[in-house]
Amino acid sequence: MENTIYDKLGADNLEQMVNKFYEYVLDNPILSPLFTTDMETVRQKQLAFLTQFLGGPPMYNTTYGHPRMRMRHMPHKITEEAAIEWMSCMNAAIRTLDIDEDFKTTLFNCFPKLAAHMVNTFPK
Repeated sequence: MENTIYDKLGADNLEQMVNKFYEYVLDNPILSPLFTTDMETVRQKQLAFLTQFLGGPPMYNTTYGHPRMRMRHMPHKITEEAAIEWMSCMNAAIRTLDIDEDFKTTLFNCFPKLAAHMVNTFPK
Protein backbone atom coordinates (compact mmCIF):
# COMPACT_ATOMS: atom_id res chain seq x y z
CA MET A 1 0.00 0.00 0.00
CA GLU A 2 1.32 3.42 -0.96
CA ASN A 3 1.63 6.15 1.60
CA THR A 4 0.82 9.28 -0.41
CA ILE A 5 -0.62 12.46 1.02
CA TYR A 6 -3.92 11.46 -0.58
CA ASP A 7 -3.76 8.06 1.18
CA LYS A 8 -3.07 9.71 4.53
CA LEU A 9 -5.74 12.38 4.04
CA GLY A 10 -8.48 10.19 2.61
CA ALA A 11 -11.22 10.96 0.11
CA ASP A 12 -13.71 12.16 2.73
CA ASN A 13 -11.30 14.69 4.25
CA LEU A 14 -10.30 15.89 0.81
CA GLU A 15 -13.91 16.47 -0.17
CA GLN A 16 -14.57 18.28 3.11
CA MET A 17 -11.50 20.46 2.50
CA VAL A 18 -12.60 21.34 -1.05
CA ASN A 19 -16.11 22.21 0.12
CA LYS A 20 -14.81 24.48 2.91
CA PHE A 21 -12.25 26.01 0.56
CA TYR A 22 -14.96 27.16 -1.84
CA GLU A 23 -17.06 28.55 1.01
CA TYR A 24 -14.08 30.76 1.87
CA VAL A 25 -13.37 31.59 -1.78
CA LEU A 26 -16.92 32.73 -2.45
CA ASP A 27 -16.79 34.99 0.62
CA ASN A 28 -13.46 36.49 -0.46
CA PRO A 29 -13.76 39.84 -2.30
CA ILE A 30 -10.53 39.24 -4.26
CA LEU A 31 -11.32 35.67 -5.36
CA SER A 32 -15.09 35.53 -5.72
CA PRO A 33 -15.15 37.61 -8.95
CA LEU A 34 -12.97 34.94 -10.60
CA PHE A 35 -15.70 32.34 -10.11
CA THR A 36 -18.62 33.17 -12.37
CA THR A 37 -19.40 29.68 -13.64
CA ASP A 38 -21.24 26.70 -12.18
CA MET A 39 -19.60 26.19 -8.82
CA GLU A 40 -20.54 22.51 -8.64
CA THR A 41 -18.50 21.90 -11.80
CA VAL A 42 -15.61 23.97 -10.41
CA ARG A 43 -15.75 22.03 -7.14
CA GLN A 44 -15.79 18.65 -8.93
CA LYS A 45 -12.83 19.63 -11.11
CA GLN A 46 -10.89 20.81 -8.06
CA LEU A 47 -11.67 17.57 -6.24
CA ALA A 48 -10.53 15.51 -9.23
CA PHE A 49 -7.37 17.58 -9.65
CA LEU A 50 -6.41 17.50 -5.97
CA THR A 51 -7.06 13.77 -5.76
CA GLN A 52 -4.50 13.28 -8.51
CA PHE A 53 -2.15 16.07 -7.36
CA LEU A 54 -1.90 14.58 -3.87
CA GLY A 55 -1.10 11.09 -5.12
CA GLY A 56 -4.51 9.50 -5.55
CA PRO A 57 -6.14 8.04 -8.64
CA PRO A 58 -5.77 10.05 -11.90
CA MET A 59 -9.36 11.33 -11.72
CA TYR A 60 -8.61 14.60 -13.49
CA ASN A 61 -6.76 12.99 -16.41
CA THR A 62 -9.45 10.36 -16.81
CA THR A 63 -12.29 12.90 -16.99
CA TYR A 64 -10.74 16.09 -18.39
CA GLY A 65 -7.39 15.15 -19.92
CA HIS A 66 -3.98 16.48 -18.92
CA PRO A 67 -4.40 19.14 -16.22
CA ARG A 68 -2.40 21.93 -17.92
CA MET A 69 -3.53 24.11 -15.01
CA ARG A 70 -1.66 27.25 -16.00
CA MET A 71 -3.10 27.13 -19.53
CA ARG A 72 -6.61 26.44 -18.22
CA HIS A 73 -6.36 29.41 -15.87
CA MET A 74 -5.04 31.87 -18.48
CA PRO A 75 -8.49 33.33 -19.28
CA HIS A 76 -8.66 34.51 -15.65
CA LYS A 77 -6.59 37.42 -14.40
CA ILE A 78 -4.76 35.90 -11.46
CA THR A 79 -2.59 38.33 -9.53
CA GLU A 80 -0.05 37.69 -6.78
CA GLU A 81 -2.64 39.08 -4.37
CA ALA A 82 -5.17 36.52 -5.61
CA ALA A 83 -2.63 33.72 -5.15
CA ILE A 84 -2.01 34.86 -1.56
CA GLU A 85 -5.76 34.96 -0.90
CA TRP A 86 -6.13 31.51 -2.49
CA MET A 87 -3.47 30.21 -0.11
CA SER A 88 -5.23 31.83 2.82
CA CYS A 89 -8.52 30.15 1.90
CA MET A 90 -6.78 26.81 1.45
CA ASN A 91 -5.06 27.16 4.80
CA ALA A 92 -8.37 27.97 6.49
CA ALA A 93 -10.00 24.94 4.85
CA ILE A 94 -7.15 22.67 5.94
CA ARG A 95 -7.40 24.00 9.49
CA THR A 96 -11.02 22.78 9.69
CA LEU A 97 -9.97 19.15 9.19
CA ASP A 98 -9.74 16.74 12.10
CA ILE A 99 -6.21 15.61 11.27
CA ASP A 100 -2.83 15.85 12.99
CA GLU A 101 -1.40 19.39 13.19
CA ASP A 102 1.90 18.36 11.59
CA PHE A 103 0.00 16.76 8.73
CA LYS A 104 -1.98 20.00 8.26
CA THR A 105 1.34 21.76 7.73
CA THR A 106 2.53 19.05 5.33
CA LEU A 107 -0.69 19.32 3.36
CA PHE A 108 -0.57 23.13 3.24
CA ASN A 109 3.03 23.00 2.00
CA CYS A 110 1.86 21.19 -1.14
CA PHE A 111 0.22 24.38 -2.42
CA PRO A 112 2.56 27.43 -2.48
CA LYS A 113 4.33 26.48 -5.74
CA LEU A 114 1.00 25.61 -7.36
CA ALA A 115 -0.55 28.93 -6.36
CA ALA A 116 2.49 30.89 -7.54
CA HIS A 117 2.45 29.01 -10.85
CA MET A 118 -1.11 30.22 -11.56
CA VAL A 119 -0.19 33.93 -11.35
CA ASN A 120 -0.53 35.40 -14.83
CA THR A 121 -1.14 39.10 -14.19
CA PHE A 122 1.66 41.29 -12.89
CA PRO A 123 1.81 44.96 -11.86
CA LYS A 124 3.12 47.33 -14.48
